[in-house]
Amino acid sequence: MSDVELTGIRKIYDGVTRPVIPDLDLLIPTRKMAVLVGPSGCGKSTTLRMVAGLEEPTAGRIKIDGRDVTNLPPAERDIAMVFQSYALYPHMTVFENMAFGLRIKHLPEAEIKKRVEATADSLGLSPYLERRPKALSGGQRQRVAIGRAVVRQPKVFLFDEPLSNLDAKLRGEMRREIARIHRESNSTSMYVTHDQIEAMTLADQIVVLKDGVVQQIGSPVDIYEKPANRFVAGFFGTPSMNFLTADVAHTGATQSARGPGFDIPLSSSDGPYRGTAPGIDRRPEGPLDATKILVGIRPERLSLAARGDHVSLSGEVAMREVLGAEVVLHLESAAGPLTIRTEAGSAPRPGDTVQVYIDPQMVHLFDRATEMRL
Repeated sequence: MSDVELTGIRKIYDGVTRPVIPDLDLLIPTRKMAVLVGPSGCGKSTTLRMVAGLEEPTAGRIKIDGRDVTNLPPAERDIAMVFQSYALYPHMTVFENMAFGLRIKHLPEAEIKKRVEATADSLGLSPYLERRPKALSGGQRQRVAIGRAVVRQPKVFLFDEPLSNLDAKLRGEMRREIARIHRESNSTSMYVTHDQIEAMTLADQIVVLKDGVVQQIGSPVDIYEKPANRFVAGFFGTPSMNFLTADVAHTGATQSARGPGFDIPLSSSDGPYRGTAPGIDRRPEGPLDATKILVGIRPERLSLAARGDHVSLSGEVAMREVLGAEVVLHLESAAGPLTIRTEAGSAPRPGDTVQVYIDPQMVHLFDRATEMRL
């Protein structure tokens, strides 16, 4: 067992009155990859550094594998950390960089050689063991940094935005490499990023932070399909979710979300805006309590083709972004700006007026005052 548990963690820097982390409780189960994600300054790297022992919490306790490590130095926590900046020793070869942590532990040289060579082989670094970091590409240096962590066989891996210095192609390759390492090592991992794609592709559990406060914890599917509030809904998804301002209208026993240019019936059957999400109670079937709401609809859920009971909304194409097989259209409508993803072959041109169709079962509802999910 190597779960990571944070209880009542609080962090205030000297000379600053507002806490970076006001009160954080978090449990990362054994052998799971937890990805901490959020905008710059949300406290995700600070949280990781406190688990690593590089920052001291102002209050609270940190446990790894059931052992309180709050006041232990990093070397005694049985963790390995991969940094954004690689942090390799420039005067050492690849072999020496990877072996350094094992030599500090005074492992036999034969064991060190066996571990380093096995790890280098799995990461495609065997031809480069005698090179120094300056003779490596950015991707190779990051592999060495990951290999240096893997070779130690720690209880917990910590990744602090390790791919942000790489180009798009290398980021994709390294994401797959990190996923493979996590899967094969059966390790517990914490991974910090501001990149939602990394979070969605790597995580068993996503922790969404804003201003040091957890907004939602859940699987990638939970986060995407059942966002806890407007912030989470808008943070995940490319392009971002559309939000329409609406009022709840009553016609007899039925309800609808009514706004400029649209009137969306709110069915009692389950859609994405109903059901459960981590930390969110299922609301009873029946009338909405809120009267002023936000209707969220993802760009890929909007259609240019009329279908069944879909609701139409008219808009004018202001801009189009060609993405190969797909096109992203930016529309101006009576309800406000709209973004839609559609196939390139059928995409209209700027200046065209189009009808956009909304599936009532695919909308998300948020209270306009609290911005919480309904």
